[in-house]
Amino acid sequence: MSRADLAVVDTAAARPNPLWSLGLLRSELVTTFRRWRTVALLGVLAAVPILVGVAVRIETRGGGQVGRGGGEGPAFVSQVTNNGLFLVFTALAATLPFFLPMAVGVVAGDAVAGEADAGTLRYLLVAPAGRTRLLLAKYATTMAFCLVATLVVAASALAVGALLFPLGDLTTISGTRISFADGLGRALLIALVVAASLAGVAALGLFVSTLTNSGIAAMATTVGLVITVQILDQIPQLHALQPYFFSHYWLSFADLMRDPVYWDDLVKDLELQALYTAVFGSAAWARFTTRDVTA
Repeated sequence: MSRADLAVVDTAAARPNPLWSLGLLRSELVTTFRRWRTVALLGVLAAVPILVGVAVRIETRGGGQVGRGGGEGPAFVSQVTNNGLFLVFTALAATLPFFLPMAVGVVAGDAVAGEADAGTLRYLLVAPAGRTRLLLAKYATTMAFCLVATLVVAASALAVGALLFPLGDLTTISGTRISFADGLGRALLIALVVAASLAGVAALGLFVSTLTNSGIAAMATTVGLVITVQILDQIPQLHALQPYFFSHYWLSFADLMRDPVYWDDLVKDLELQALYTAVFGSAAWARFTTRDVTA
């Protein structure tokens, strides 16, 4: 065999197979969702709607009222006794400020740093996928967790709402009546929007994960940043900066329960998440592709 033929063979061998890349993604998904930590996080998220539903049921058992009314964010809870579907919106509003981003921060922060901490990162890089494909697989897995975690909250809330409260046609924030099927469709759309709203946290956590070999440090740093940003988002003196915080438009999903739907803040939220994904995704790629991996 000539040198030219050998070069062709070497090039073909070095070129990653798309099917291998799909296998890498599947392996990452299986590994992530089989971890006891992931199962525990999903269990905690599923428990939140149960606690909220039971609390509302106990408080209104004697015919009392709960919540402030008005329909937005946690005030969805005032409508739960009339229609169990509102427990889905209430649970998502209750978990979005802390529980959901915390869970995503743990998974994203552990994505690369956890492999380095366990000593398996260099073995993954020996495979023909390359660093870029591996990083993309890690981010895709984190976004899959965002979707699964959000759907777990929504499904748990729907089941509890159906068991404890009546279901049927519901009233939107605008005061119009929609069918239960329409409300269920909006609940699914809201869950997808909430999952997409966590894309910025996922990219931030992945970037932090490329900076250290300690999975615990990366997870703690990511969760700490999430908490810090949300605290800053509540300080009136920072109102000029707050529209650029990734958490600022998180509760805009309530606008999907208006008739007609208000899209302005929803679009701003998705645009902001895309910006954070581009910035911190690029930073993670720049760091990871130039990193000297020894573990």
